[in-house]
Amino acid sequence: MYALIAVVLLAGLVYGQRRYRSLDDEEDNPAAVPPDATEKTEFVFSRLRYPSFQGGYRWRRGSWATDYPKADRQFLQGLRRLTRLHARSMENVVDLDSDEIYNYPWIYAVEVGYWGLNDLQARKLRDYLNRGGFLMVDDFHGSFEWEVFYDSLRRVYPDRPVVEIENADPIFHAIYDLDERVQVPGVHIVGSGRTWERDGYEPKWRAVFDERNRITVAICHNMDLGDAWEWADHPEYPEKFASVAYRVAVNYIVYSMTH
Repeated sequence: MYALIAVVLLAGLVYGQRRYRSLDDEEDNPAAVPPDATEKTEFVFSRLRYPSFQGGYRWRRGSWATDYPKADRQFLQGLRRLTRLHARSMENVVDLDSDEIYNYPWIYAVEVGYWGLNDLQARKLRDYLNRGGFLMVDDFHGSFEWEVFYDSLRRVYPDRPVVEIENADPIFHAIYDLDERVQVPGVHIVGSGRTWERDGYEPKWRAVFDERNRITVAICHNMDLGDAWEWADHPEYPEKFASVAYRVAVNYIVYSMTH
């Protein structure tokens, strides 16, 4: 009897893994260019292109471009439906070697457990943030990737600590009340029965604040919101994860534009 139960449970686990393997195989799938891609709007979703810690830019399929471009464009569809924000339907890519970054007050960086900013780029990012810019980082996991990320962040802000965001902070209540937040897993582990990667067991909602108590860097550690945006339209991706991922980013954007 127990042996039969074990076989059934194992079969269910294998099925779950196979069920989501097709999504994983399609990861970073392309997205159509929206017809109004060049519209002039009040908000543009800007993705940060950065050098990896191995050195040099990965112009194609690099860690900065994970989930790109579908995650960005699909998130923007939700942003346009869920808010009255006049947002462009197509994303923008910026880097720290150009002053173009100053044109975009909100930027998103993914898989920052692999970035490696040099001193000049770190100073540029600090200047951007001090002028009112906002950086959201996402999709990095565990203690090793945290140390890689923090090594560059420490050069950006050597004098400012990283702290846990309190539940009462306005960023969790800008549009949605995010009193309950869950760990959003990457698509490749959704069918595995767990939500963490490596030793990143607990989701961490962290930030760097400036002297006016404004969040300048919002840190989503041990979670993968970008995957949830990318696969929100897939019937096999759990709605509860996609909903949280959209709400968090909507709050962060509205917060960045009002604080």
